[in-house]
Amino acid sequence: MIVTFDQTYLQELYTDGQASDKKHRYQPQIVSKYVKVVNLMKQQENVLGLTRFGSLHYEKLHGDKEGKSSVRVNDQYRIEFEESIEEGKQIATICNITELSNHYKLRGTRDDYY
Repeated sequence: MIVTFDQTYLQELYTDGQASDKKHRYQPQIVSKYVKVVNLMKQQENVLGLTRFGSLHYEKLHGDKEGKSSVRVNDQYRIEFEESIEEGKQIATICNITELSNHYKLRGTRDDYY
């Protein structure tokens, strides 16, 4: 699979191990795992190859992220990407790293609902 990067910081994390801007700072173990997952993506013939690795939790996203897919880096982070086919080859464009802990966090307190 061919992997391209939509954002400069994603390319820098992959090639340099850190982003040049201060907004996108991640712990070294997160960056290391990110690089491993990207390498694994590159080794696959297409996105269906990602389904063989249960720990990645490959899925197509829904709702406001319709049209994107994701794989997990760890319990807190995931790589979101768009899939496309170009000249018969599957292309995965990595778009963003999303913090999952905020994604599933309940909004408000329990008292707000009573």
